Amino acid sequence: MTLLDVGANADGTVKDVTTASFRQDVVAESMTQPVLVDFWAPWCGPCKQLGPMIERVVAAAKGRVRLVKMNIDDHPQIAGQLGIQSIPAVIAFSKGQPVDGFVGALPESQIAGFIERLVGPIEDSAAAQLEAAAALAEAGDHAGAIEAYGAVLVEDSENLQALAGIIKLYIDLGDLESARSYLEAVPEGKESDSALVAVRAALDLADQVATLGDTSGLEAAVAANPNDHQARFDLALALAAADKREEATDALIEIIKRDRTWNDDGARVQLLQFFEAWGPMDEMTKSGRRKLSGLLFR
Repeated sequence: MTLLDVGANADGTVKDVTTASFRQDVVAESMTQPVLVDFWAPWCGPCKQLGPMIERVVAAAKGRVRLVKMNIDDHPQIAGQLGIQSIPAVIAFSKGQPVDGFVGALPESQIAGFIERLVGPIEDSAAAQLEAAAALAEAGDHAGAIEAYGAVLVEDSENLQALAGIIKLYIDLGDLESARSYLEAVPEGKESDSALVAVRAALDLADQVATLGDTSGLEAAVAANPNDHQARFDLALALAAADKREEATDALIEIIKRDRTWNDDGARVQLLQFFEAWGPMDEMTKSGRRKLSGLLFR
């Protein structure tokens, strides 16, 4: 199994129930803990959306609620007795009786609220794992952070924060191929998420500087000819790759000062890419934007 595969039933909390097993698996079981019955059918598109979401929330409840699934094509009798007319439909049983329910593929937050009415607050395990992963990354433990983000992706392969985090780590490690493979796993339509915009810009930047090598030759070229804008531009890329953000910013600002039109305004365009890669709240992004504004609008 890869990091992007999700084993929905790995914790044993989800099982299929039949008409014959309903009394034992639902009615009897609900005497000791709430049981959710997910009525579904193979042809039902919204059922396929609901399934992974409700399974994640049930797993986060850590055994305080059970989930069973009933295919109404194979077992229509129970659904008919409960008056279910459309699916997906989820009915909660407690103490042998149906006590609550909903119809349709609700957002995950609303599913969590539904379950919390039955069992009380649910710890957001994904949020805790993401926080732990970020702390490991901040401490320089790349392997530990990758493992932590990977654990989130095992449970939710489309978690954008985890995807952005693991992509950034692989970029930092210079493993651009792995970074690209995770970027390809971003769900369609989610590419404009701010965290993903930043890592995509960082990956583009890493690709640009991969062949630049040592900065000493570029520094010598700029010293010999301050108007060698290409050398200064390449130096800015190399400095950014070395996380020397202020020096990289100043190099591009210097090109804009000397020749705004050089390379079709390429220095300003590259500076904006730096800001995307660093993120809007980074101190050098803020400082760089001030420097750029002061230059353009003076």
